[in-house]
Amino acid sequence: MGKSKNDERIAYMADLLKDFDVVALQEVVAGPGGSKAVARLADKLNRKGAKWDYTISNPTQSSPYGSERYAYLWKTSTIQIIGKAWLDQNFVNEIEREPFLMRIQYKGEVVTLVSFHAVPKGKQPETEIKYFKQYPKLYPDDQLIFLGDFNVPTSHSVFNPLKKMNYLPVMAQQKTSLRTKCIQNDCLASSYDHIFLNPEIIQVLDCGVLHFYLDFNDLKEARRISDHIPVWFEVDF
Repeated sequence: MGKSKNDERIAYMADLLKDFDVVALQEVVAGPGGSKAVARLADKLNRKGAKWDYTISNPTQSSPYGSERYAYLWKTSTIQIIGKAWLDQNFVNEIEREPFLMRIQYKGEVVTLVSFHAVPKGKQPETEIKYFKQYPKLYPDDQLIFLGDFNVPTSHSVFNPLKKMNYLPVMAQQKTSLRTKCIQNDCLASSYDHIFLNPEIIQVLDCGVLHFYLDFNDLKEARRISDHIPVWFEVDF
């Protein structure tokens, strides 16, 4: 999300997201173009029949080259925010782009979203993800939902500690990153984008992905929207 998102692309994104209650975005440009793009998306969503609000993180504390922002957008008629969202400070020296947390309330039930964008596969994202096993202890009163781009599949052993604590993936083996070219009608490359939660507390009613690239003539055009497809889930408490 940055200044390359023109009005047409922002409008398309709003149409794609308008039916959801809360949206988590990773890879928001750290400079002013990123914040402006999120604000423009919120403005477009507000013209779709429901009132939306949003929050954007400060730039993450990684190197200037790797620094990014996160964002959340939500329908105010459905979702209430508890306090302010925050960049987690527990592992800023170990995690290049520290997670962005936000407590949301729905019909009296509170859950804490943990949005995360791991370093690329070549930089061994498992060296960052291993610290997530500490979060249930760090936030013992929170019902956590880990989500974002982890750059490794859910089958990776780094997730075993979370799984032992009953934080399970909503989906498994679902590819989410877009190829540059489709291979025999297979346009998705890797299973990197995940949602982990405790199904004993948060019941998943439905889940899936949005194959938005099918709306475009070619992948180059689709990738101007995103090089990942959105992952969605519907839950009950």
